[in-house]
Amino acid sequence: MATLPFLNIETTRRKLLEYSSKLSATAAVASSLATLPLSKKASATPTSAPAEFKYSACLVNCGSRCALKVKVQDGRILQVEPADTDSDAVFGEHQIRPCLRGRSNKFRVYNPDRLKYPMKRVGKRGEGKFERISWQEATQTIADQLTRVYDTYGPEAVYFQYGTGAYYHTQGREAWLRLLTQAGGYLNYFNSYSTAQINGMTPFTWGKYAGTHFTEIEDSDLVVLFSLNLSETRMSGGGQVEEMRRALEKSGAKVILIDPRYTDSGVVSDAEWLPIKPTTDAALVAALIHTMLKEELIDEEQISKYAIGFGRDTLPANAAENGSYKDYILGSGKDGVEKTPQWAATITGIPAKRIVQLAREIANAKACYIAQGWGAQRHHNGEHSVHAIQSLCVISGHFGRAGTNTGNWAYSTKYGVPLLPRPANPVKTAIPVFSWTDAIENPEIFTPETLGLKGADKLQHGIKMMINQAGNVLGNQHGDLNRTRQILADDSKCEFIVVIDNHMTPTAKFADILLPETTYLEASDLVDNAYASGSNHFMISMENTIEPMWEVRSTYDVCADIAGHLGFKQTFTEGRSQAQWIEKHYNDIRAKRTYLPEFEKVRGTGVIDQQRAKKEDSIPFADFYQDPAANPLTTPSGKFEIFATKVQERVDTWVLPDGHYMTAIPEYVPVPNSHMDLEKFQKFPLQMTGFHTKGHTHSTYANVGVVAEAVPDEIWINPINAQQRGIENGDMVHVFNEYGKILVAAKVTNRVMPDVTAMPQGAWSVMKNGVDIGGCINNLTSHLFSPITKGNPQHTNLVEIQKA
Repeated sequence: MATLPFLNIETTRRKLLEYSSKLSATAAVASSLATLPLSKKASATPTSAPAEFKYSACLVNCGSRCALKVKVQDGRILQVEPADTDSDAVFGEHQIRPCLRGRSNKFRVYNPDRLKYPMKRVGKRGEGKFERISWQEATQTIADQLTRVYDTYGPEAVYFQYGTGAYYHTQGREAWLRLLTQAGGYLNYFNSYSTAQINGMTPFTWGKYAGTHFTEIEDSDLVVLFSLNLSETRMSGGGQVEEMRRALEKSGAKVILIDPRYTDSGVVSDAEWLPIKPTTDAALVAALIHTMLKEELIDEEQISKYAIGFGRDTLPANAAENGSYKDYILGSGKDGVEKTPQWAATITGIPAKRIVQLAREIANAKACYIAQGWGAQRHHNGEHSVHAIQSLCVISGHFGRAGTNTGNWAYSTKYGVPLLPRPANPVKTAIPVFSWTDAIENPEIFTPETLGLKGADKLQHGIKMMINQAGNVLGNQHGDLNRTRQILADDSKCEFIVVIDNHMTPTAKFADILLPETTYLEASDLVDNAYASGSNHFMISMENTIEPMWEVRSTYDVCADIAGHLGFKQTFTEGRSQAQWIEKHYNDIRAKRTYLPEFEKVRGTGVIDQQRAKKEDSIPFADFYQDPAANPLTTPSGKFEIFATKVQERVDTWVLPDGHYMTAIPEYVPVPNSHMDLEKFQKFPLQMTGFHTKGHTHSTYANVGVVAEAVPDEIWINPINAQQRGIENGDMVHVFNEYGKILVAAKVTNRVMPDVTAMPQGAWSVMKNGVDIGGCINNLTSHLFSPITKGNPQHTNLVEIQKA
């Protein structure tokens, strides 16, 4: 008899075979249903109409942007292909080629999880029990609730939730924000789940966020990447991975990957892998600079020309006398510890000899491209890692010239497609994006000094109404999901939740009103290249490849109806349909780019225009490097701030929880839920970090079976740790800590360092008897804010793993 303990089922081999045959039959029926003409305007009987190609786009938040060429016949989608490349002369031979996720869109459209009709909750919130209602009732209810909350609490009690599942320009998020600002306003957020620490810290150091395009690697002789993984996160032709690959072909630069996991980026770029303990990047940087100082590999006079805070002579007035970064590194600072390679080796796991060698390689390189991905900063001490890696560029002299970088990950050059316009939000109050559960549960704790509240001295009320558009944050992507679910289930706190999505996600189950939106292939829009498409910038005209099915609608039309109930539909639409807004946006672009043809000639044709950024625009702060006095930065000192003046103001005035620490120089800060949390590490002796998988983008595409089969979600564990626990490759395991327990398959591999484990993020949470059998990492992550920017710490975790 076979036992399947994770399902609590005992069965025989014969019954398993019977189950298998039934499932195969069910799958065959489902497969045949996926080819049926489900579009409400499609014919129910086969016709002889020839197949045709239409153009759409993948608008998911992978950072890339890809056009999709969709084969359609009789109102149904047959296949998704890469769009044609019109001109190789524009961007070499670069085709904006979708990855396996983008090309799986047919299966996302015909997914059994699809939301088909507007619905309202009939059970307890979170149970996922709904009944079908009309669009009239749905939009009227939302308008009534918005009016009630405005009248009872004021617009600060209305919150538009962070979500990145669909980057439209004339529907989705843009339509909702136009509606809400015209209706009276809403509570703002700042930062993002992905980049709170790096985007929040960089204004204190460089003055503004900027990074050098990967094209500049063609002039580099050394590339040092801190947890930067293009090959799995930006793997399509509409992203940066091809740009880096081509640049490396030209330069032949050596690549060094500093990461707890040997990622596909390391494999593709033939990189040397330096495994590093999560949260310890700042310790490594301190030891690198210690070597450079001891071996006289850096020019301190040159550093002072461009930066403040390296030595005591350039410290600002609000710094302690021995508060320089050099004091910290040499042990003459307040902690009295010299940051030698041996010191760093015990913390980072990188041998001291290799740290010394790396310091020499960086210092002696002609042009070293130093960059960090967003994994290195998504920790409780992420701001300090950001600060350290950026400082390494300036101290070693590798910035502002060809082949170098700022230490950041470069954003793309935007083509400039307009968004649906909206007036300024009359509500100026803004909370950190990761703090919304506290804005429901504990609004009284919000002040500028406690949680960095902006625009007000305190919150007047907690969040009472929430709009969640194209995002799975509520039930899947937030930290400490068990706590999050408890807060959301109490409808006396957040009194009304609207969710708009394509599928019945874990978040959708918490809706009071649940609305179905068009998928990408059912939508029309004019869209820009995305934030990680690099120097390649373009626009895509996408038309609905099939008619929207069931009662699915564009959010623009939904918001127009809500505006009608509120009495300002004409103000919202300005007399335009969504299609007319799209044409207006194109004509606004065409007025500046007069070579473009009339819109009718290019409507729905995919990529219309494709450009490449000029080389002289690809290197940020080049003018500052050439003449820092004539071209100062926008920091208080006009220079790069190794001692961050504005951070010191927070150190002096902010109130931090016990055990939390922040500093104005890029110190290494040991933090809770890391291997330096010695007491907890005894109980949960594996450091778990999350990563983006090729199988889905956050949770989008996670319910597409063909992709899940190609790229299954597995937790990576080193063979040493697996053997200690009797775990073999493919075993089902329980991963647990004080926050929760999940069930997931194990991948035993040398591509993750010992005592560290890595798990994909984005799997859909499915709770069964207190265990998440869906394998969602956020049942194990914390809700501890990073200190300086109050950012997302979801890569800082301690867990134990047992065979299930």
